[in-house]
Amino acid sequence: MILDGYAAKSIAAAAETIRAGGLLGLPTETVYGLAADAENDAAIARIFAAKGRPADHPLIVHVLDASGVGRFASQVPDFAEKLIQAFWPGPLTLILPRRAGVAAAAAGGQNSIGLRCPSHPVAQAVLKACLAPGDNPQQPHKPVWGLAAPSANQFGRVSPTTAKHVQGEFGDDLLILDGGSCAVGIESTIIDCTRGVPVLLRPGAISREQVQAVCGQPVLSNEELMTNNTQAPRASGTLESHYAPKAKVRLMDARALQTALDVLGADIDGAGLVIATYSRAILTTRSSKVLRRRMPDDAAATAQQLFAVLRDFDAQGVKLIWIETPPDTPEWDGVRDRLQRASAA
Repeated sequence: MILDGYAAKSIAAAAETIRAGGLLGLPTETVYGLAADAENDAAIARIFAAKGRPADHPLIVHVLDASGVGRFASQVPDFAEKLIQAFWPGPLTLILPRRAGVAAAAAGGQNSIGLRCPSHPVAQAVLKACLAPGDNPQQPHKPVWGLAAPSANQFGRVSPTTAKHVQGEFGDDLLILDGGSCAVGIESTIIDCTRGVPVLLRPGAISREQVQAVCGQPVLSNEELMTNNTQAPRASGTLESHYAPKAKVRLMDARALQTALDVLGADIDGAGLVIATYSRAILTTRSSKVLRRRMPDDAAATAQQLFAVLRDFDAQGVKLIWIETPPDTPEWDGVRDRLQRASAA
């Protein structure tokens, strides 16, 4: 069931669903999440079951603001405090040491936990309603301090960026708040703050360079830090294969893409396949079975539409998706990461 996420009655219904241990389709600025009370182990188990997600693969916990950090984290390094002040609310997740006895199931059993403060007004309204004591002072609601909310899709598949995408994954029984199309379109940047220095685990809309500028110190890659034999915490969306449509994705440069189309020529028309291309370069083909979609020249615009494009290709029965490799520049890191993982499936 899809409800208007901006209606007060919808927010109240969402908060009641969460307090009752149910699941909720929640819009954020990055992607739609499948949300539940982060401290309700039974509700967390429902997330893992619904997604087909391994129970040791941690979930990101969404909080209303910085005041919620102390509920879940045992300590916050100085550089993490700077990142919170600079980028929250927004598409940045921080991995912090977890308070003992709190949200262990959501953290996948780890001693660390991923925390984020979303900027989407509907997500903010739901988080605020979940913290509110209710209208009856004699029987106040127990506050829900955080919502575990992985992307609202089957594990490893393409993340949803509209309410309809979520409904297509989980059907009409799930309560979904419609907050419009996601403005960012790819998942948050993840910075590990548990090993004494900031470590980039997943690129996103907030770049490594932006994080470095705020921290005042280098942001290492996990590979760089692993030379010190330090173990990285598990984090969402960091498996080699992830974000994959049903169709097979292949990345290639513009010249190779055009050459492949030229070699196929019109022969593909009788092969029973439908191929899609997504590129910045203008491509030509003699086949009527090639669906061509123009990739924006701007990285942020590409990120915003990427998952919707992949889902649309699947809906049209495409078997192969040939995508022009994004530029090897910092602003494209998030898009390039998602496409590399999608093509590894």
